[in-house]
Amino acid sequence: MMINPLLQAVFLPIILSPIVYLIGRRIGSKVGWLSFIVLAYSTLLIIYAASTKPDYFEFYSWQPFGVFGLRLDGLSLPFAITIYLLSTVLAVYSIPYMTHRIEEEFEEQHLVYSKHGLYQALYLTYASGMLGTVLATNLIQFYIFFEIMLIPSYFLIAEFGYGDRARISLMYFLWTHIGALLLLAGILTTVFLSTLYGGVVLTFDMVHLQPSGELVKSFDTSSIPITYIQAIAVLITVGLFVKLASFGLHIWLPYAHAEAPTPISALLSPAMIGIGGYAYLRILLYLLPLAYEYVLFAISIWGLVTIIYGGLMAFMQDDVKRLLAYSSVSQMGYIIFGIASTFYIGISGSVLHYVSHGTGKAILFMVAGAIILQAHGLRSISKMGGLAKKLPITATAALIGFLTIMGIPPTNGFQSEWMIFYGSFAGAIERGDFAKTIVSGIALFATPLTAGYSLWLMKRVFFGKLPESLKDVKEAPLTVTVPLLVLAVTGLLIGVYPTIFTERLFPAVQMLLGG
Repeated sequence: MMINPLLQAVFLPIILSPIVYLIGRRIGSKVGWLSFIVLAYSTLLIIYAASTKPDYFEFYSWQPFGVFGLRLDGLSLPFAITIYLLSTVLAVYSIPYMTHRIEEEFEEQHLVYSKHGLYQALYLTYASGMLGTVLATNLIQFYIFFEIMLIPSYFLIAEFGYGDRARISLMYFLWTHIGALLLLAGILTTVFLSTLYGGVVLTFDMVHLQPSGELVKSFDTSSIPITYIQAIAVLITVGLFVKLASFGLHIWLPYAHAEAPTPISALLSPAMIGIGGYAYLRILLYLLPLAYEYVLFAISIWGLVTIIYGGLMAFMQDDVKRLLAYSSVSQMGYIIFGIASTFYIGISGSVLHYVSHGTGKAILFMVAGAIILQAHGLRSISKMGGLAKKLPITATAALIGFLTIMGIPPTNGFQSEWMIFYGSFAGAIERGDFAKTIVSGIALFATPLTAGYSLWLMKRVFFGKLPESLKDVKEAPLTVTVPLLVLAVTGLLIGVYPTIFTERLFPAVQMLLGG
């Protein structure tokens, strides 16, 4: 029996990151294989914990903040698996890509080796921060991990990015940190007011363990005056919607994606930004159901606008990474829209959309990186064409990635999208909300935007006439193509067998909604 698997999965990468840095200074890019082993083992720990019981938790005394807890249930499992699956696969992908990126700027071997060690140490810490955030049962613990995933990602962009990376990384940091501070203000206000009006003992724990072994909510927010509830709802919504890169709060994302090294772009978009959706469900819907009701219609409109805006902006891009970044903005709109459905299938669809967007968009960013590697840094879509002849594996993976975000069966994107829209219509009808029914119809008719820019990009990049400058392009090495195929197969498997997640997800979401 493995001892404390969740604690190991969260902290092992952080603890080993200094060792990885020192080893990297000696062996260079080969240290990426050590990161892969650490993350693969940590992923197995999560799978092991999930296999033992549907709601697996570990609690540790943590004074004066209460209990340091880690909880793997039906809601956190899809996020945890997606985060570490992508981190593990991208650890392999990073080996050739970061070798190319680092050697572009440095010639001295000792500097090259040192940069490889630094990259992998930051990478491991970044992955740990994301996992710790979705497993946290304590609000202060949650916020700490929320910041842990921000700080290394800032340095990864500032140190290894492209172009004006110093300015862009600072923009990224300021936007997302301000969002985190708004979230913290909402959290602290909730704790203070629940103590003042609810008569409960001061605690930051979201749940506590009964003698019977049952987990129950630690907060009673029902007595908080509605004016304060509304203020908290705005603070938490705006704070988390910065992380979700929703319309109006998305400014940082296209710049960060365009300048970040591609393996980090493939974690920023598919893994990190969607964590805002998890936090919204775990904090607002679970702890403050009245606040959720207050912002419900507003966030459904916000989600709809985000879907349309991100899709339209994607059409206007010539840089392949910026197109994928705006696509991510649009896809976050689907997650927001599903959260606003008020129906367990719709909310479950949002969670599953995190998984489908994670696998699909990671594939597409990795495809962009493969083209950058093999075509000497080429990113302009207008200068591409006919690459399917030269890069058949990459083109096949790209097609699967686009089919996933388009929601075409048998991909996992199909499963998540039909759940989101079924839940949205069902929730509107159940509540007798005619306006929400109209909004759901508009959102449904906006979905062809994704198909439009996806097929447009596939045609311009992989079909048509091959430019003379790309005649000598060859397929990327196995360390690039195998990770692509692993994610492509994974997405198809989840599309065929969504019960991998939904059999635990449905009951967990129904419990969030009060049964």
